[in-house]
Amino acid sequence: VQQELVRERGMRAVRQASGEKFEEVEEFLRTEQFPVVLKPTDSAGSDGVKLCHTFEEAKEHFHHLLTVEAVNGGFNKEVLCQEFLQGKEYVIDCVSRNGVHKVAMVWVYDKRPTNGSQFVYFGLLPVDPCSEEAKALIPYNFGVLDALGMAHGPSHGEVIITKDGPCLVEMNCRAHGADGNWVPLARSLTGGYSQVDVAASAYLDEAEFNKIPNVPQSPLQAHGQMVYFVSYSKGKVKRTPGYDVVSKLPSFHHLSPSASVGGEVKFTVDLITCPGSCVMMNDNGKELEKDIEFIRYLEKINGLFVYETEAESLARPTADTFGVGQEGTHNRSATLDRTNLLRIMSMDRPELRGGLVKRFTTMDASKESVVVVDPYSTGCVIVKEIQSRGYKVIALWTRGFSDEMKTHVPLSCGKISYHAEVNEGDNLGETTRDLYKAAGKLRIVACICGGEAGVDMTDALSERLNVRTNGTAGAFAYRRDKKVQQELIKDAGLRSIRQAAGKQWSDVESFLKSETFPVVLKPTDSAGTDGVKLCHDIEEAKDHFHNLFQVEAVNGGFNTEVLCQEFLQGKEYVVDTASRDGEHKTVALWCYDKRPANGSAFVYFGMVPVESDSLEAKLLINYTKKVLDALGMKNGPGHCEVILTAGGPCLVEMNCRAQGGDGNWRPLSRALTGGYSQVEASVDAYLDKKSFGILPAIPPSPSKAFGQEVILVSYAEGDVIGTPGYDEIKELESFVYLETGVAVGGRVEHTVDLLTSVGSVIVMHSDEAVVKRDIAKIRQMEQNNKLFILKQTSTMMRAVSTLNFKSLSLGEAN
Repeated sequence: VQQELVRERGMRAVRQASGEKFEEVEEFLRTEQFPVVLKPTDSAGSDGVKLCHTFEEAKEHFHHLLTVEAVNGGFNKEVLCQEFLQGKEYVIDCVSRNGVHKVAMVWVYDKRPTNGSQFVYFGLLPVDPCSEEAKALIPYNFGVLDALGMAHGPSHGEVIITKDGPCLVEMNCRAHGADGNWVPLARSLTGGYSQVDVAASAYLDEAEFNKIPNVPQSPLQAHGQMVYFVSYSKGKVKRTPGYDVVSKLPSFHHLSPSASVGGEVKFTVDLITCPGSCVMMNDNGKELEKDIEFIRYLEKINGLFVYETEAESLARPTADTFGVGQEGTHNRSATLDRTNLLRIMSMDRPELRGGLVKRFTTMDASKESVVVVDPYSTGCVIVKEIQSRGYKVIALWTRGFSDEMKTHVPLSCGKISYHAEVNEGDNLGETTRDLYKAAGKLRIVACICGGEAGVDMTDALSERLNVRTNGTAGAFAYRRDKKVQQELIKDAGLRSIRQAAGKQWSDVESFLKSETFPVVLKPTDSAGTDGVKLCHDIEEAKDHFHNLFQVEAVNGGFNTEVLCQEFLQGKEYVVDTASRDGEHKTVALWCYDKRPANGSAFVYFGMVPVESDSLEAKLLINYTKKVLDALGMKNGPGHCEVILTAGGPCLVEMNCRAQGGDGNWRPLSRALTGGYSQVEASVDAYLDKKSFGILPAIPPSPSKAFGQEVILVSYAEGDVIGTPGYDEIKELESFVYLETGVAVGGRVEHTVDLLTSVGSVIVMHSDEAVVKRDIAKIRQMEQNNKLFILKQTSTMMRAVSTLNFKSLSLGEAN
């Protein structure tokens, strides 16, 4: 009715149509630009109000509204369809007496794109009554009041300035809501009065009402605004320290929180997910601006709330993160058969088209064979390198290695075939006999690990075959065990992780009481991140310790022992090596780029090359060589993960195989060194003594090219209906490779760890400026949520005027 009365006065009103049957609104919906708003004509507040993005969605909601009970009882009889107004939203608070209208205050909503939502409310700001927008809004609003016959009392008009001028959203025939928390601010802005004061005068004191100016004095007499809090994280609230900090700011006046201890906070994408508001005002505009900037900073660093902790993924990008997903993890992860995995390799980079050059490393290479145990991911790249040198390759599949994993072949390898494929026998002797039978007249000259699952078998089998080996003597038989690794390097006098393990709480209690929190708890035989949790206090650690004995392990059975370890803090590095007869050569050094994002303190943004002549590289290389010696790793590749703590380098874990990630880093690594990577160096270590001998001990510095692995981060979540960002990335001058599990039809989440990351991109170029420019372009697309087009979800709308924060005021400033 409001819109019809306004339109009859010849003023801009919302285009609309209503009906009891769909046929009565169908023509309007077919001619109106989407999105459109649908709601019951007698809608109470936001009851049944929905923003529909397609004709089909509108038709479905129309019929739905006629079948559901209204919030105020009974059933809806008629549905109203309206245009969706786009433009800045304003509020005009007025008071009328005998048809004389006076403006008490004009406000504007501060809306910005955040967390993947196009419009998030950040605040309500006063508008100077002499500004150009106020000059357009005030006469329009007075006209609306006259059209509605509102001659007396307060009113709260909501208006959007569209390209066609001001247009009424709705006229609330009462005072401004929000518990009247804005009253002190309004009095300061006007120099002494608010809508409340004027409304009382309008009914009770005509003389006083007549003294009030038609519009507030310009300029306004103070500085202030209503601040809506924005959350960039989610979780169950344990404490609310940010509220206390805000209440101590010089400009603070009033706080209306909507989150409390024990409640849930979500990413703010609309007013419903807003965690509260506060009123800020100050005579000094710069002081006010400073305080509001601090609140925004507090939000960005997630300082408003402390959440109850949950099991945190401590996975690192080197564990084939983007190659093999695990069932039940983030939808980004590919299934083991890799049907959802999107992989794109640049086809127009001349330096990537060279192919592999056959290089026979012995006179009898064509008569020799190499056993590769569980070749998958980078292991397949190693197989192709071996085959390019004239050797036949026999694949040995260990017991339990799934058929799906056997199909984990990198895009760069194309089709791969073997001279023979052998399954592990009932014992080492049977396996050896089967390999000799498969080799036939070919001489087996090496046994190489093709992936993490094959480490133990490679050590045992190479020893049995009497080829180059790391052996299984003593504790070296368990060198893959992360607990054993720490014990071996500690015995060698190297910095190791402080740890304690036990089958009973009393076995680890003393360690946990003396160790600085947070600490890491996990089963001693943990597979990947199975059961791994970062615990922030001793009570949490005790609960998780006992919980680990109650739950079944991911690899079957139940946990028998729990390992408690210090949580290493510092920059994370990777040192890739290749060894032959105890001579270790460093072939690449990398540093993880970790930053806070989406409420998580550490999100992986990439893996960046480290110059070998840097101080940290010298420390890392020296330490890693000693770790290799301590673990008895004399032959083959090593992928060492190290954190540079305040006390020096400390091993996270030594992966007794080549770096994973499908070997997608190989073109970048070869460009950095000028011609070789861990793949070539590892094959040389086993098959070409001369070539290994002439390899430099460390990579050249400065590097011969520029580049890095960029791990893609999402600042939004939703169902993906388009991936325009991928097309832009493919066209970047430095683009080499893109791998992601997020494609059309899938879903993307806010990136808070590796499991929720989008994928990775390899960039490389001879010009550093090109690399920096392209990385900046990718980061800009992430920040602006331009990687994806997300399906518009069914948005249930609520007007700001109907939103009530919990009456949980933490106090007011004096």
